[in-house]
Amino acid sequence: MSAPRQFKKSGGGNRGKGRGGNRGGGGGGWRGPQPPPAPGRGKHGDTAEKEEAIELDGTVSAVLAGTMFRVALRNGHEVLAHISGKMRKRFIRLVVGDQVKIEMSAYDTEKARIVYRL
Repeated sequence: MSAPRQFKKSGGGNRGKGRGGNRGGGGGGWRGPQPPPAPGRGKHGDTAEKEEAIELDGTVSAVLAGTMFRVALRNGHEVLAHISGKMRKRFIRLVVGDQVKIEMSAYDTEKARIVYRL
């Protein structure tokens, strides 16, 4: 029989890499295949259907700091609006007098998002 192997006691191995049983590495590990989520359910349980935004047309009446705009709607109201992410990504410029399409929430009718320049 051969002599038992001697192992070096150094701090290498899997320490702190999110693997390893009960040695505090954390991470959780592999849980196996997961069933598909049920339709109409979000990550955290039941979620209501997303509310549709109200779409309106208006005219840019003032350009404010920080890509904010004052938009006059056709019904006479004025709202504070910001540019949507896709318009910002494509560098679409807006000036006073531009016709725009906006989306606003039913809960806050003073603020809106500009989604399209007409």
